[in-house]
Amino acid sequence: KCRKGPLDIVFVIDSSRSVRPFEFETMRRFMMDIIGSLDLGPNATRVGVIQYSSQVQNIFSLKTFFTRADMEKAINSIIPLSQGTMTGLAIQYTMNVAFTTQEGARPLHKKIPRIAIIVTDGRPQDRVSEVAAQARNAGIEIYAVGIQRADMNSLRAMASPPLEDHVFLVESFELIQQFGKQFQDKLCGVDMCVEQEHGCQHSCVSTPGSFYCECNPGYRLNMDRKTCSPAVSLPDPSLFAARSPSPSLVRPFMPTPLLLSPVIDYCSFGNHSCQHECVSIPHGHYCRCRSGFTLQPDARSCRATDLCNRVDHGCEFKCVSTEGSYRCVCPEGQQLQADGKGCTKCGAGHIDLVMVIDGSKSVRPQNFELVKQFVNRIVDLLEVSPHGTRVGLVQYSSRVRTEFPLNKYHSADEIKKAVMEVEYMEKGTMTGLALKHMVEHSFSELEGARPLSHNVPRIGLVFTDGRSQDDISEWARKAKKSGIRMFAVGVGKAVEEELRAIASEPVEQHFSYSADFTTMTHLVENFKLNICPEEGKGVTEIRSPCECEALVQFQTNTVAILQSLTEKNILWAHSLAQMTARLEDLEKQIANKK
Repeated sequence: KCRKGPLDIVFVIDSSRSVRPFEFETMRRFMMDIIGSLDLGPNATRVGVIQYSSQVQNIFSLKTFFTRADMEKAINSIIPLSQGTMTGLAIQYTMNVAFTTQEGARPLHKKIPRIAIIVTDGRPQDRVSEVAAQARNAGIEIYAVGIQRADMNSLRAMASPPLEDHVFLVESFELIQQFGKQFQDKLCGVDMCVEQEHGCQHSCVSTPGSFYCECNPGYRLNMDRKTCSPAVSLPDPSLFAARSPSPSLVRPFMPTPLLLSPVIDYCSFGNHSCQHECVSIPHGHYCRCRSGFTLQPDARSCRATDLCNRVDHGCEFKCVSTEGSYRCVCPEGQQLQADGKGCTKCGAGHIDLVMVIDGSKSVRPQNFELVKQFVNRIVDLLEVSPHGTRVGLVQYSSRVRTEFPLNKYHSADEIKKAVMEVEYMEKGTMTGLALKHMVEHSFSELEGARPLSHNVPRIGLVFTDGRSQDDISEWARKAKKSGIRMFAVGVGKAVEEELRAIASEPVEQHFSYSADFTTMTHLVENFKLNICPEEGKGVTEIRSPCECEALVQFQTNTVAILQSLTEKNILWAHSLAQMTARLEDLEKQIANKK
């Protein structure tokens, strides 16, 4: 059991669609293992559990249950939400609801620690830095536990300092139970003197994952490191002072000196089993790791420090610790850039992208802000530059307005800032008129579209939440006929028939739908592979014969030609040998006839 005093603990569990059913079972087990180590009760530790995906669901609050059996029953009954990953929203709920006195949290003046344990397996689809900072400032200590696919930068942004004590990355769901035992020590400060039969004669001192024995004052630890013996000390010489014949002279009596017990080097016995270094102390020894390594719970073995949690690694996607070092990795389908930190985006292919967003009154102001966030997440996928990818934005309702053309901004930051400043139009839904504007104006060279002869792909993305008030079929057809690759995204009351009419072939890859605005951000991942073309650098790509790839190709071709010639020479030499043997045979036959 935890030796700490009472705690208020809330588990914040990711149940997004990326967490498969058997993986969610291990998360249940993790929670129950931690709960099993706690001293539960109204006046002891209280526990609450919430799960989240695109929304947040309270499973039970801090005031609901006070026994392990009741909590386990509730945890086993959780049905995963299986939607998006709105971690920021979950933190907001934890701060504003879960840790309120109405939900069972003890008042702040009682100084009972408030602890949030966030367990996630992916990258958040909303912002976490600001809301996590607010939660920490409100007195909530945050542990961020990432599993498998989790984004280390996001974990670091959520967790309380020091990060090495509050950020954990577990390599797989299979290892989460093993990690849970270590996490219990970190959270509870398990008293190893209570957990084990220590055998110390006088007193036991607990250390992380181990213990050692100490003796009372006036005693020393014996060789067995458990029992104690009286310490030997020199007597006070003044006690042995003797007077000389002259009363004025005092001559001290010097007895035979007593030999002090030598300073014992407990590390010299060869049985300390320290992996790196052994340090001898007056009553025993302890193990110490070399720089860059951390002592493990067994207090003997060492493991390379998770440098990802200790340094500003700068990895764009994910940092992976290695023995005494670390490396950056990128998500599937992207490659690490030359700087060893960034990941390739759509820079592999330049595109002209125009997004056409619905600003009708049915969208509503708060949802329009989510639409703008959706647009910016797509911009995050792109390598924006004058000679790379260009982005334009059009908003429509009863009329159409170009928010900015393709040639207006030359960086992602400029575009994202401009998107957040777009004002909501309201009124009707003239989707057909918006498509006409996109074809005739947005993809014109005057507004920044590259000429068709440059072979730069043109992509149009239409976002709508309802039925169009005009005909869309004519201009949807003209858009695709003019070479624009069309994507259609529908939310809420959008009409599937209209979305399919807008989308390019194959329709299933170019049409998406989300039931509501809060769950649409996960659609960004669906666009990643479709929007980013494998080819498409157009005429801007110039292959130099001096490029390494060209040289390698030349070498490969040359070797192939030489090999072909060699094979022909071998065949010719074989034929020549056969002819020579035949001539020699004929000569022998002629000589015999003579």
